[in-house]
Amino acid sequence: MGKTSSVLVTGGAGFIGSHLVERLLGMGRRVVVIDDFCDFYDPSIKRRNVALVKDNPGYTLREGDICDQTFMGNVFRAGEAEGPFDCVVHLAAMAGVRPSIEHPRHYNDVNINGTMNVLECCRAYGRPRLVFGSSSSVYGVNTKVPFSEDDRVEKAISPYAATKLANEVMCHTYHHLYSFPVVCLRFFTVYGPRQRPEMAIAKFIRLVEAGDEVPMFGDGTSRRDYTYCDDIVDGILASMKLDCGFEVINLGNSRTVELRELIALIEAATGKTARIKQLPSQPGDVPITYADIGKAKRLFGYSPNYPIERGIERAVAWYRERPAT
Repeated sequence: MGKTSSVLVTGGAGFIGSHLVERLLGMGRRVVVIDDFCDFYDPSIKRRNVALVKDNPGYTLREGDICDQTFMGNVFRAGEAEGPFDCVVHLAAMAGVRPSIEHPRHYNDVNINGTMNVLECCRAYGRPRLVFGSSSSVYGVNTKVPFSEDDRVEKAISPYAATKLANEVMCHTYHHLYSFPVVCLRFFTVYGPRQRPEMAIAKFIRLVEAGDEVPMFGDGTSRRDYTYCDDIVDGILASMKLDCGFEVINLGNSRTVELRELIALIEAATGKTARIKQLPSQPGDVPITYADIGKAKRLFGYSPNYPIERGIERAVAWYRERPAT
């Protein structure tokens, strides 16, 4: 029998990655996951994500750091021996705008050097299709809305955003030099079950449920394009099949929601009243994110299925049903 190709997912034990891995396994794909289970947030959360799929015969976990060149080379060499990677979905990164301001060197080390290792391995081992998880933060203080892939993006205002923009540029460079297809997906504020606990919606649900104060930075009028995790996974799966050279594509819900409206939606879904603590705006926060998703619709029929009201209800239901920690 010939070797069966597989998909490599970096960061595959995390929030978006674990949902993607589940879907791929459900489709009968072989999946190799790289994750280092770092302590940016409680590693046991990722361990629980892995527990959901670890017994699937198509699943392989390679525990290690994308910044470790030797480790990464070994993963790709093993892939060649066991079944070549026909696609690499690179989601592993240090995430978060505010922490990147406090630890810019660490964000540079992981996001820049780690992505370079992924690109070098793709170049050296078969040149598979690469799908890179970028971020709407690259648009920075862009004043034109909605944000389009053709907009100029020189106004990043956090080290995290700057690393993601640099990653996109390097992805294009490797595509140009070595001719493997690359899709950079700019995710817009993803939320839903398994969301990282420090992110706004997960944090607000937890605080409202507990009756604790909810921090509201600024006057509550900042707006975000919140995108449910299943819609993001739909977009990733579609981009894995896209016949292209190099593309940058927005994945969002294409609807903006004010911060104070978001809190009201969480109140409605929980049946509880939020105790709001108003705080000054935070450095690095942008006033609005808003995705023009016309390109994703045109290229692969992307159409979000989860309006914010439905997504919040599902996120609250998951929070109440999750295993006790």
